Amino acid sequence: MNNTNIMQQVKGFSTQGLGAPLIVIMMLAMVVIPLPPMALDMLFTFNIAFALIVVLVTVYSLRPLDFTVFPTILLVATLLRLALNIASTRVVLLEGHTGTAAAGKVIEAFGEFVIGGNYAVGLVVFAILVIINFVVVTKGAGRVSEVSARFTLDAMPGKQMAIDADLNAGLCTQEEARQRRTEVAQEADFYGSMDGASKFVRGDAVAGILILFINIIGGLAIGILQHDMAAADAMHNYTLLTIGDGLVAQIPSLVLSTATAIIVTRVSASQEMRNQVFTQMFQDPRALVVTAVILAVLGMIPGMPNFAFLTLAAISAATAFALSKRQQQVVAAEVETAPEVEVQPEQRELSWDDVKTVDMIGLEVGYGLIPLVDARQGGELMNRIKGVRKKLSHELGFLVQSVHIRDNLDLPPNSYRLSLLGVPMGEAEVVPGKDLAINPGSVYGEIDGVETKDPAFGLDAKWIDPAQRDHAQTLGYTVVDCSTVIATHLSQMLQENAHELIGHEEVQELMEVLKRSSPKLVENLTPKPLPLSVIAKVMQNLLQEQVSIRDLRTIAETLADQGQHSQDAGVLTALARVALGRQIIQGIYGMASELAVMTLHPSLEQILQQSAQGKDGQMMAFEPGLAQMMHNSIKESTQNQLAKGEPAVLLVAQNLRPFLARMLRHSIQGLNVLSYDEIPEDKQIKVIASVGNPGQNEPMVPSPQN
Repeated sequence: MNNTNIMQQVKGFSTQGLGAPLIVIMMLAMVVIPLPPMALDMLFTFNIAFALIVVLVTVYSLRPLDFTVFPTILLVATLLRLALNIASTRVVLLEGHTGTAAAGKVIEAFGEFVIGGNYAVGLVVFAILVIINFVVVTKGAGRVSEVSARFTLDAMPGKQMAIDADLNAGLCTQEEARQRRTEVAQEADFYGSMDGASKFVRGDAVAGILILFINIIGGLAIGILQHDMAAADAMHNYTLLTIGDGLVAQIPSLVLSTATAIIVTRVSASQEMRNQVFTQMFQDPRALVVTAVILAVLGMIPGMPNFAFLTLAAISAATAFALSKRQQQVVAAEVETAPEVEVQPEQRELSWDDVKTVDMIGLEVGYGLIPLVDARQGGELMNRIKGVRKKLSHELGFLVQSVHIRDNLDLPPNSYRLSLLGVPMGEAEVVPGKDLAINPGSVYGEIDGVETKDPAFGLDAKWIDPAQRDHAQTLGYTVVDCSTVIATHLSQMLQENAHELIGHEEVQELMEVLKRSSPKLVENLTPKPLPLSVIAKVMQNLLQEQVSIRDLRTIAETLADQGQHSQDAGVLTALARVALGRQIIQGIYGMASELAVMTLHPSLEQILQQSAQGKDGQMMAFEPGLAQMMHNSIKESTQNQLAKGEPAVLLVAQNLRPFLARMLRHSIQGLNVLSYDEIPEDKQIKVIASVGNPGQNEPMVPSPQN
């Protein structure tokens, strides 16, 4: 039977739920049933091997969380060792008068060979092992476990909020956020369990001391009183057996204590312990050079062990020379592989290559913010910008172009500038090493910091120390770091100007993507009846009105059907909006079945209809006083709706919607202008305000001008 079949049978046996009961039964049997010496030899050998396996697993684990079952294994190993102590104690006390081989070859070997058959030496060795295990390793590991558990549990809410902030900013997906939350919970459970498991090791060390004295006293009493042994013979037999038994138990206990100390002192980095030690201790050969010099000086002093000191000095110097040589080879290899800089002649003719196109999306940073974009210095801005692009590409329906980042010495050190198509669109200043606490409008107290404004939304904010993050969050502030501030500002700028990011190339890519699933639809859409330029203009119009083009199939079907009758981009945009009506309403109202809207009073609507010129209301001519009255009335109703936390929607006729949307888009924030045709049939309309209605304390609508 090969090893694969054996492993499959063992795995199947354990998955049936029989592994844990078998271990419990085995430990109870060792406590209750006398074991023969051969069985004790096998179990003691297994105990030593098991302890070695555990300590090697802790050394080779990349992170402490890779060995989360360690606290349970530590408990089982401790109970197994104590059960073995009981079984061996029974054999020692019952058969100790027959000789030092009464409890098996393992205990005899540790009693005779390891300590030379001298029980006085054995007592000293055992005492030293207990001191090392109990006072040094176990006590230190227990303290580290306690502190690690306390700090891990204290940091857990902050880590959870950081994950939520990254998820809301689009820096991670739902699956990644779920995995990070699971890791945070596992980390808290692991260090909490290790805090308790370290007490098992401490108790085991105390139990080893008590078992030693109990066995010696009990063995002397049994040997002298029951078996009429001489005091010297009883002392020799029972003491050697007891010390051998104690050493066999204490050595695995010391190994497991070391494993506990290793795993609780490991840093959570995905790297083997060997690599961590080598790279961090020997990355600078100067330490070995100084050590070699000191050892050489000590080795030349008369009376010192010259050979040992000089030998180690030579080894240290040779190792330092080898490391220095290796570093020079690495640097030389990097220089050889670096791209050669082509030296251009000073005088050459200009070409079209010298005409540089503007960057679609640009980010310029002052020299003080360069560490934020340098991953080698721990900068996270690049990853956050990638997260912003991924989130916006999903929401808008097309691939957002890459962001060209460069330094600009003309900017203040801690300033950055966002540009679109080479035109600056925003500029702000951040404070590296500080966090920005943003007041969302309702906080429960004040916090010390430097007052400023959130560059993305213009909200009141303060720059605070990172140590104040938790306190600020408990007061209701939204706290973000510098990289998130810049990424959020960039996201806001791209959302507001998404229509400038899409052109003919992007629309052609969208058509290619759609062609894979609906080739006939694309064939009936372009180049006839509609050229690519008209389709691109419709896409830009939709994005300018904050309508996502993710539902590309619906847009293409509408354009293919209506393109036979009109090639006017404004008309086609209005028809595409009607086809996307359910998506638009969903984005504004969610799942609500009743839609609260504002409408125009019939008399006002009649005036606007008479003033409209063109099929889609692109041109209107009416009295300026009427426009001001209408604007003020709509603005007041919009503010009332937003104050109640409800969406503000103005519902108008189809031919009036384009002009009113353009007129009110930038002057009234938060207002959505929809047409009646965009409302799905299964939605109910509730009119909450009628603009231009004299019955609602509004000015009378003036008569239309001839």
